[in-house]
Amino acid sequence: MVTQLLKFRVTEKMAFSTLILILIGLLSILISCQTAPITGRSQLILVSPQEASQMGNAAFQEVIKEEGVSNNPQYKSRLTRVSSRIVSVADTANHDWEYRVIKGDDVVNAFALPGGKIGVYTGMFRVANSDAALATVIGHEVAHVAAHHGAERASAGILANLGATGLQAALGSQNPAVMSAIMSAYGVGVNVGGILPFSRTQEAEADRIGLIYMAEAGYDPKEAIAFWEKMQSESGGGPAPPEFLSTHPSYGTRINNLKQWLPEAMQYYKGSKGDSNW
Repeated sequence: MVTQLLKFRVTEKMAFSTLILILIGLLSILISCQTAPITGRSQLILVSPQEASQMGNAAFQEVIKEEGVSNNPQYKSRLTRVSSRIVSVADTANHDWEYRVIKGDDVVNAFALPGGKIGVYTGMFRVANSDAALATVIGHEVAHVAAHHGAERASAGILANLGATGLQAALGSQNPAVMSAIMSAYGVGVNVGGILPFSRTQEAEADRIGLIYMAEAGYDPKEAIAFWEKMQSESGGGPAPPEFLSTHPSYGTRINNLKQWLPEAMQYYKGSKGDSNW
């Protein structure tokens, strides 16, 4: 099979088409390179802010429609109070922020979408039972928006599809079985070798940026470590997939990272004068 996989020829016409696709991709990189806040990581963004906002707004409305909104006054008050402080220090100018408590007592989750839409499930308030703990969650989610992670993931998908198109063109009229095997290998390679590590990078980056945001907003960043230790305990310590097959860092990795970033965050916290400044 290995010999068969290696025995395919690229015609001049197909090679030219593939070259054109590669040049388009490289041109996009040159035009769309950005940097994430705080970390300064270089990013490839092929989706405009307007397009990202439209997708975020549509997704937000879909969640509200399917899951429903909770009118719990305590949850709503806490979400508005904490979110307002976080977004006031975040790198998210010109966002029309909207906060909603989403029904789901068994769902310990939250999200923030491009365009400035924040949703926190009622189940999260059971674990994030203090403003500082909730600020850990909101800071992380707002960091995803500030770093344009949604647009970056969409861009990665565009490039993956572009690569698949180019590979198919290069394969030409190969035996269908050989072509299927090569395309399957490409899919696995892109996912395990590219998309999953890329997703974990974004999650870790959101942890770091979010830690800075909560500190700037006057919340003690040490509480972020306590929150993730509680989340680890809440998980019950059951079996989890290997980290290299996951979209998120493991709890252990996440907690260790936060401990390393804590001194930096504490400088921002001291500058904010803590909760007394709000």
